[in-house]
Amino acid sequence: MALAAAVLLLVPGLLLTAMAATPYPHGGPGGDPLLGASKRYEGSSDLVDLRYHMGPVLSAAPLRLYVLWYGRWDPAHQAPVRDFLLSLSDPSPPPPSVAGWWATAALYADQTLANVTRRVALAGEAADASASLGRALSRLDIQRVLAAAVAAGRLPADARGGAYLVLTAPGVGVQDFCRAVCGFHYFTFPSLVGHTLPYAWVGHSGGRCADVCAYPFALPSYMSRSGMAALRPPNGDAGVDGMVSVIAHELAELATNPLINAWYAGEDPTAPTEIADLCEGVYGTGGGGGYAGKVAVDAQGRSWNVNGRNGRKFLVQWLWSPEAKACVGPNASD
Repeated sequence: MALAAAVLLLVPGLLLTAMAATPYPHGGPGGDPLLGASKRYEGSSDLVDLRYHMGPVLSAAPLRLYVLWYGRWDPAHQAPVRDFLLSLSDPSPPPPSVAGWWATAALYADQTLANVTRRVALAGEAADASASLGRALSRLDIQRVLAAAVAAGRLPADARGGAYLVLTAPGVGVQDFCRAVCGFHYFTFPSLVGHTLPYAWVGHSGGRCADVCAYPFALPSYMSRSGMAALRPPNGDAGVDGMVSVIAHELAELATNPLINAWYAGEDPTAPTEIADLCEGVYGTGGGGGYAGKVAVDAQGRSWNVNGRNGRKFLVQWLWSPEAKACVGPNASD
């Protein structure tokens, strides 16, 4: 979700946006009065008004991703994130794959008929291990962190085909993090950064609010009391695996609505409902209402829905398809 939209909390039933969305019911799939009698949360074209607003999408091939690791990161936590990003264009993992998931984002085009590119490259990384602006950041501080990295030459100013990820380490707070935000995307202001660059921020919620931002690998107390159980994270760390899911969410929206004038539902661009917001909490067939949907479980009991490089597995939420007019994912079973 975009910066101005109060971004999302990942726990179904606590979806907080500036649009005051109706909370999903708790329990099993289906049953939401907004979705009528359908037993599949995957959506209804009669109820979703996703429209194109004439702005660009990220169509330059390849889309060059630049990652800024802010704060002190454990390399073991960085590795799954890096492998996920490298999997977005990797054709080698078997289906259902990360690249198959990204193919839904690539269905979106702009007024020039250029689609979001399927080719994504991890073009550069930089570290700010000392947390140069401190461990309590405002939203604008995210842009200042990027500005410093660009000014120092640690990251290029790639205004023609680049997108940026600022990933904050455990122990780093960001304005509204955990309270109303798990991640957001927007674009940099030339007055701060010198260029208009699409970017997203995502924070590591482990030790802070995994029960809010690492769903479904951690559950808030009200869901636990109802007898629901958290899913086991595919890479062994709820904070990291939850972060991967939020990164996926923000990247899909960044690609299809980079300047907050392309693809979204609703009349107010300061509170857009974007292609991942529409599928919040849906990871498999039947998902919604506090139920992740039908996902795979490995021999160690870890849940996943897409394959990545290096044998990695990930659990990422589905995306709204402009063709199916529903939430879709490569692990669909119907």
